[in-house]
Amino acid sequence: MINLVLFGSPGAGKGTQAARLEEKYDLVHISTGDVFRYNIKNETPLGKKAKSYIDDGRLVPDEVTIDMLHSEVQKNNGAKGFIFDGFPRTTAQAEDLDQLLKSMNSQVHAMLALTVDDEILVQRLLKRGETSGRKDDASEKIIRKRIKVYYDQTEVVKSYYQKVDKYYEVDGIGSVEEITDRLSEIVDQFT
Repeated sequence: MINLVLFGSPGAGKGTQAARLEEKYDLVHISTGDVFRYNIKNETPLGKKAKSYIDDGRLVPDEVTIDMLHSEVQKNNGAKGFIFDGFPRTTAQAEDLDQLLKSMNSQVHAMLALTVDDEILVQRLLKRGETSGRKDDASEKIIRKRIKVYYDQTEVVKSYYQKVDKYYEVDGIGSVEEITDRLSEIVDQFT
């Protein structure tokens, strides 16, 4: 089982790269953003709770995110591994993920961190907002707040994985194929 954490600020290309790695390595991609959007669209209790945080550019609380993650992993019992996209975002979530995977006799093999200049991120998200219909991608003010929240609250997870030599920084600028190749060089170490 190969388990990867795909990390990076909003607009870094996590969703695009996760889809490519999912196909290449036959892994299950769990995107907290996608799961939240599904729940919001279907107005589930989790969706209503998450919506109030997301619309304001804030992170959904750990307990809601962790419960959602456990449910998604359990739905895919027997998977060859997982790509966690958008999770963990806090040290508490990283510790919980370690315990969950340990209970499955596995572990996180690598945190793959896509790095992109902030101004490029803003432009990418505004462009995505033109076609996605996502309100959080339509406002430069909210986008900048999301990037700041990422640095203020989630960058600490970087040091968590650095301490255990599982942190890999990857340049997130270039063609989709070039970025996938950079990521694959790292993932291939664990296959």
